[in-house]
Amino acid sequence: MNFAFLIMGDFNSETDRASIHNGTAQIIGVANVREASIVAKKLYENGIYCIELCGAFKIDDVRKIVEVTENRIPIGYITNLPEQEELFKLAFSK
Repeated sequence: MNFAFLIMGDFNSETDRASIHNGTAQIIGVANVREASIVAKKLYENGIYCIELCGAFKIDDVRKIVEVTENRIPIGYITNLPEQEELFKLAFSK
C-alpha cells in the first residue's frame, strides 16, 4: 500500500519530505490547508491509497482533503484526548 502522512507547520512541501520502504510510505510537511489540498490531490492522482493528517488539521480541513481526493481514498486524522488539550497547546507553542 502507498501511504502518506501530512504534517502541517512551518514546512515547504517541495523540500520537507521523506520516504521509507522504497517510497511506499511518505511523510510530507505542508504550510497550510491550501498547500495540503494541492499535495493531497497530487498524491491521490499518483496512486497513494491512504492519507493520514496530523493533529494540526481540524475537521473542516479534513473534509477539504476528502473533497480534493474525490472521497476515493481513506483520509484519517490524528486526534487527542480532551484532557490532554492543554499539553498539546503547550508542546506546539514552542
